[in-house]
Amino acid sequence: MTESLRIFRKLALANRLANARLHRACSLLDQSDLDAPRPAFFGTIQKTLNHILMVDRFYLDALLGRPLDRTRLDEATFCLDLATLATWQAANDMTLLAHVESLSPEALVQIVSIDRGARVQHDRRDDILSHVFLHQTHHRGQVHGMLSATALKPPQLDEFIVGDDAAARADDMGHLGWSETELMR
Repeated sequence: MTESLRIFRKLALANRLANARLHRACSLLDQSDLDAPRPAFFGTIQKTLNHILMVDRFYLDALLGRPLDRTRLDEATFCLDLATLATWQAANDMTLLAHVESLSPEALVQIVSIDRGARVQHDRRDDILSHVFLHQTHHRGQVHGMLSATALKPPQLDEFIVGDDAAARADDMGHLGWSETELMR
């Protein structure tokens, strides 16, 4: 595995771990807390989590060569149930991880066509992946900030891909059925 592929794999694993931890924390809130107006771009915790999934679906479909699917995007955008959203996000995260694990160094530099409806965007696969991981991190940070305004202590979201953090992620690894050996390869 090349270093570039290893980095993207680790980012995909970290993404799955962070989403799982964030959704578990959010599941401790009442729906009224998830839907309460908050000073953030999407205005609520639920809508921000929905946005993460919607954008993930948009780019993953493009990475997999699928056409624009507005029904799937709307489904994510307007999901009102955190448990459903968390299930969909987990499936999307695992599909993204499988995609990254299937790549060759040559595939990273391939141009991907992104159907935006009115136009088609063309970008390198590695640039799209970088954008997806940055986008997820950005909006998870917003949810983390919004959680600070609730009675719930926001979960730690940045201790996932270095060896020294093994103890801090042990519970999450157990929930996902992952091993440290698999994470660190």
